[in-house]
Amino acid sequence: MPRGFPILAGVVALLLLASSCIFTVSETERAIRTQFREVVGPTYGPGLHFKTPIDSVVKFERRVQSQSFSGETFLTNENRGLIVDFYVKWRINDPAKFFRSFGTDETAASQRLSDIVKDGIKNVVAQRTLQEIVSAERAAFTGDMFGRASKSVSDLGVELVDVRVQRIDLPDDVAARVYASMQQSFERLARQLRGEGEREALRIRAEADRKRLEIVSAAARDSLRIRGEGDGRASEIYSNAYSGDAEFYSFYRSIQAYKSSLGKEGDVLVVSPDSEFFRYLRSPSGTR
Repeated sequence: MPRGFPILAGVVALLLLASSCIFTVSETERAIRTQFREVVGPTYGPGLHFKTPIDSVVKFERRVQSQSFSGETFLTNENRGLIVDFYVKWRINDPAKFFRSFGTDETAASQRLSDIVKDGIKNVVAQRTLQEIVSAERAAFTGDMFGRASKSVSDLGVELVDVRVQRIDLPDDVAARVYASMQQSFERLARQLRGEGEREALRIRAEADRKRLEIVSAAARDSLRIRGEGDGRASEIYSNAYSGDAEFYSFYRSIQAYKSSLGKEGDVLVVSPDSEFFRYLRSPSGTR
């Protein structure tokens, strides 16, 4: 046997021992150590780690996983069928609990998770009528169910990231009756709203007519008052002008009368030539 063979064998043995005591975890994984299927030590994140040769390393996916479900039927509190399509997003947040619950079988975990979510949707749907479910907001419908399901899966080492209802539909034999009932309900609501609108419109029109009448009456009153004040002021001015120069005032008024009465085609004026009306036509000074 060559002299260097024992040394080479020792080096190989050391390398094998070192490889059995070292393990790595990638960025997308989390790992635990087990001895005879019992979890020992903490949860390991990404990086290089050490273990004893008798330890086994179990790795789990740390990324979010998705699962879709379609055509699931649930009953409302009216015992009417409701077809729901939904999806679930989840991830493993505690590998030790997950290993104790499911081992390394993620398929079993996914099935268990789907059963919990379905039970949650079943309870939410069973507490509501069909009209409440159809008319409710999607977030309000899934919020209660998501909270219940999250509590149920927390002991399994799983975290529910999101549960969303994608589609809510009715069986064909039920859909026609439900839509007809909803149409009648909305028509009744529309008639009620139209009646309230017409009543409000009549009230607004009556109020507008009353205000218009008040404004017109106030304007007519003010107009008569202002016209009366104007007439009074005009009479006062005329009186002052007449008393200041009676002859000029008489002349001005006669000229205004001539302008209004004479020189219009087709007019016939029967007045005596020596009438007072022609006073200033006979003499500019107005002497009789």
